[in-house]
Amino acid sequence: MATTPIPVGRRCQIPLSTILRKISELFLSLFVNRLINFYRVDIRKELEKRILVLDGAMGTMIQRYGLTEDDFRGEVFKNSKIDLKGNNDLLCLTRPDIIQEIHEHYLEVGADIIETNTFSGTTIAQTDYHTQDCVYELNKAAAEIARKAADKYTAQNPDKPRFVAGAMGPTNKTASLSPDVSDPGYRAVTFDELASAFKEQARGLMDGGADVLLCETIIDTLNAKAAIYGILELFEEKETELPIMISGTITDASGRTLSGQTVEAFLISLSHAPLLSIGLNCALGAKQLRPYVKSLSEHSPYFISAYPNAGLPNEFGEYDQGPEAMANEIRSYLDDKLVNILGGCCGTTPDHIKEMAELAQNYSPRTLNEEVAA
Repeated sequence: MATTPIPVGRRCQIPLSTILRKISELFLSLFVNRLINFYRVDIRKELEKRILVLDGAMGTMIQRYGLTEDDFRGEVFKNSKIDLKGNNDLLCLTRPDIIQEIHEHYLEVGADIIETNTFSGTTIAQTDYHTQDCVYELNKAAAEIARKAADKYTAQNPDKPRFVAGAMGPTNKTASLSPDVSDPGYRAVTFDELASAFKEQARGLMDGGADVLLCETIIDTLNAKAAIYGILELFEEKETELPIMISGTITDASGRTLSGQTVEAFLISLSHAPLLSIGLNCALGAKQLRPYVKSLSEHSPYFISAYPNAGLPNEFGEYDQGPEAMANEIRSYLDDKLVNILGGCCGTTPDHIKEMAELAQNYSPRTLNEEVAA
């Protein structure tokens, strides 16, 4: 069947002035991004000069918004057949305005490093919600949101550069432990599956503009090894690298990770990797976490990070420790020069981070342990 050709002059209805303006905006955006990347400060240099303050809990802040199922679905996941409420990472795609606002709350009170909202941003963790196919887009969007917020505050005060840490949680499966007490040899996930999942997550975070990659809340060291393997493989493919931060979790008063390692063993197990920092977060309050941070500080050749919870949870699972009380417990970390990076985990808010930032600016950072490094 014959078709009527479209007259050449009518193929484009967009005015030439609009096209030229869009091209101009595109080139301006590319120029600004290149300029920012050129002048972006190496986080290592900042760590040598001062204690950097990490942000606080993302989940605690999200709860304040009283979000509904529709907020988590948005247009992207409106046809999902299962409930998505509680899958906070999805908000990077469905409510980016809220995530950026939270980032800016922390930056406003003095945070130097903000974490992307991607704690569960792997194909393994997202499979429970049938959203594993959007992992790359989710992580890229999360990093872009944080990048925008960080650059905004860096532009306001170039002498205090802000950094984006691509947050990589432990996943909901462990490579060293069986989820079935009757079958201790069983593993719900393989090393290769973990490495592949972490690699894909890291790709999205890097493409979105993260400054560092932060493998956090590590309860199983083998999971962390898989993350590092996947990250280093990605670095080789992309022919570019980012600093790697590692943060483990001491699960109770035994002083060990869930997979049974002491902090010294945890440090040794990961010392093969080119780490920027190693530290501890979650599970314990500042007072309970201190002896383990001290041990890491004494034995580690890397920068040290610590971001404890706001005390221990009460009988309802809530955190009652206020900003001033937490800051008082944190003070000994600074007096004894145990840390280079300091922040908050579960239960912490911008008020907690504000107290830490005001306290930290009066102290010099821990110096690297040259004897250990040698």
